[in-house]
Amino acid sequence: MGVKLFVGNLPYSTTEDELATLFAQAGTVESVVIITDRVTGQSRGFAFLEMSTVSEAQKAIHMFNGYSLANRELVVNPARSREEPRSQGGRGGRHGSDDRRRGSYGGRGGRRSR
Repeated sequence: MGVKLFVGNLPYSTTEDELATLFAQAGTVESVVIITDRVTGQSRGFAFLEMSTVSEAQKAIHMFNGYSLANRELVVNPARSREEPRSQGGRGGRHGSDDRRRGSYGGRGGRRSR
């Protein structure tokens, strides 16, 4: 099994074939998946790429992290596994923890309680 890499800050026009060809300079590329928006199908500007060995993955990181592709500097890192916790972002939950006490809906000027 290969080593997965995260490739970020991709130009939206980049194709999986172009990315595979570029990263082949560092070694054997086993797979490339550019993440797209579910509704529009438009690229979200990042991809996951799998290199066949750890040394090839390290070489790809060294070669392409900061590499300029169509005037955008790529970000290349080892991909985090799905088991690792991700931050929830924002204030957490559907409504902030103290929003009901303040009588507003999400602090955005919604309905006020009386």
